Amino acid sequence: MPVKKIAAPFYEKLSLVLVGLIALGYLVILGKEVLDPLIFGFLFAILLLPIGNFFEKKFRLPRSASSFLSILLLIAFVVGILYLVGSQISRLADDWPMLKKQVSQSIDDLSQYISIAFHINLEKQMDYVHNATSKIMSSGTSVIGTTFGALSSLMLFYSFIIIFTFLILLYRRILLRFLIWVFNEENSGIVLDIVENVQNILRKYILGLLLEMFIVACVACTAFWIIGIKYAVLLGLIVGLFNIIPYVGIFTALALSTLITFATGNVRDAITVALSVLGIHAIDSNFLLPIVVGKKVQLNALISFLGIVIGEMIWGLSGMFLSIPVIAILKIVFDRIESLKPWGFLFGGEYEYKKSAEEAMKTE
Repeated sequence: MPVKKIAAPFYEKLSLVLVGLIALGYLVILGKEVLDPLIFGFLFAILLLPIGNFFEKKFRLPRSASSFLSILLLIAFVVGILYLVGSQISRLADDWPMLKKQVSQSIDDLSQYISIAFHINLEKQMDYVHNATSKIMSSGTSVIGTTFGALSSLMLFYSFIIIFTFLILLYRRILLRFLIWVFNEENSGIVLDIVENVQNILRKYILGLLLEMFIVACVACTAFWIIGIKYAVLLGLIVGLFNIIPYVGIFTALALSTLITFATGNVRDAITVALSVLGIHAIDSNFLLPIVVGKKVQLNALISFLGIVIGEMIWGLSGMFLSIPVIAILKIVFDRIESLKPWGFLFGGEYEYKKSAEEAMKTE
């Protein structure tokens, strides 16, 4: 007589899911030092994979040499961007006396405003500034030590990313074979389909972000040059680079560009630059982003923003960068597992609804 299986009640399933999510979240936070550069290395390896395959097929290079050359091209690209930004910052440093005078004048104007608006005389303001300065100077050694430690950790983090990228490129076939072996040979078709879609979507997403960054930087530089801002190229690069950070980057770019313009110009120029940045962001988010990047990952705005918030809570700034690609990978997996398809629909509901509606119209 067959044994009848008793389905677990909903609250039991929900409890197990919540416990699993809490345990997974704790392990992700605990393993940040390894997982963070590993995921970045995975993304860069996917981006560099066609270049590595090109070197192997075209020039008959061994996999180690092709992977190393791909890494060198990536480093050269990053160094080129840093050199371009650094050259513009050096121009800003050349005008340090003028900047110092402008900042001093702005501080004097602010002091006068505080004195009139809040009835705090200049002597009390200066006493507060001197006390704050003395406290900062007294803790200068610890600040320098903390800064040096942060720079050392940052360089080590970048080194780990390069090493992980190289190793993933080098051992990519072993990793693929491992995945097929783990999920059994009969599921190899689904595994290969997931791997192929992950590669295509993430590569298109990263290239789309780079193209969007380039277009936004060019538009911002042109707009600032037409307005007559002195450091138009530097401000345009700032707007383009910070535009990579979803949702939050625009506010950082707005603050930096407005502050630099105010320090090197006047209030009218600062307001004009702020309005220009907001206008560029409006055009980018409503027209450029949907065309260049929008449909690459097929995630709705609610899930994207929620993922960015959770990513920032877990891993900080790097979590904000990695949240969208990680959620996109999860959506690809969910869409190909029958029991998880509702979650895949939740992640990209508006795109799935539009897709089903278009298919229905074609059948009619």
